[in-house]
Amino acid sequence: MRTTTFFAVLVVALLFVMTGCSAPSLLITPVPSSTKLEEMTVQEPTGPFADKIALIEVEGMLMNARVGGIFQAQENKLSLFTQQLEIAEKDPKVKAVVLRVNSPGGTVTCSDTMYQMIKRFREKTHKPVIASAQEVMASGAYYMSTACDQIVAQPTSVVGSIGVIFELFEVDQGLAKLGIAANTIKSKPHKDIGSPFRPMTEDERDILQASVDEYYHRFVGVVQAKYHLTDPEVLARATDGRVFSGQDALQIGLIDRLGLLDDAIDLAREMSHAKNASVVMYKRPYGYSGSIYAETQTPTPQANVLQLPLPESVALPKGFYYLWK
Repeated sequence: MRTTTFFAVLVVALLFVMTGCSAPSLLITPVPSSTKLEEMTVQEPTGPFADKIALIEVEGMLMNARVGGIFQAQENKLSLFTQQLEIAEKDPKVKAVVLRVNSPGGTVTCSDTMYQMIKRFREKTHKPVIASAQEVMASGAYYMSTACDQIVAQPTSVVGSIGVIFELFEVDQGLAKLGIAANTIKSKPHKDIGSPFRPMTEDERDILQASVDEYYHRFVGVVQAKYHLTDPEVLARATDGRVFSGQDALQIGLIDRLGLLDDAIDLAREMSHAKNASVVMYKRPYGYSGSIYAETQTPTPQANVLQLPLPESVALPKGFYYLWK
């Protein structure tokens, strides 16, 4: 007991020295243990008995998997989007949805799934959905946004990157220099297509290119269904994989209008005839949300000191992506 007391006094003394001459303070903030999504008001209504605009974030890499940096809270972006959209669908006071998009895209399937979900939401509820581009609305994030009633982008937003990417690497030559060889037992010739342990054959390249072309034409199809780009030169430029500023995207015809997030929210109020509506978000019970621009995916409070957040696109699983890298 005496040793324990001495150690505690020593720790307090060290803290006292490290913080100067003032006594150290310890702040303990209790947080709810529930991880259920809760409605948070981020913009107050301007009148009594007001309706609501649901603001849903679409941020980071879009994929049907739990993502997040080392020691950070992880979230399945598709699962979270599904839950948020379902809450907005079931709440009769929610008259419209604004998607706050800041994403370079993601997997082909996740992007298309979110696209289909938005279309079904609009068809079922008849509630307007507005996409608001922040810094980036590229590739899969743009693909998904074409399902919305309108796309609003800032003049400096990065928009576009219409296309598909499938990346592979080969390590066989490097391993050979180390005297290492890989042996693969496979049922059919193409079972290990894309293996990094041997050169790709022309036949395999043709197979993968055919898949890339299929997903690319699907992407162009959803863009054409939304914006009907009739000039062949404009269509070719818009769909060659490059990105555009929001200003250029408007001139080409890839978005509906320029504006800030507030403008997108006002548009949602106008289209839903809910001019006095408040703005709400659906978030976990931990973290801070003080405005419509506040971060909403704050990691759960943790005891660790070291945090090493890594970009989600550093080591992507093999697959087809609507992604701007």
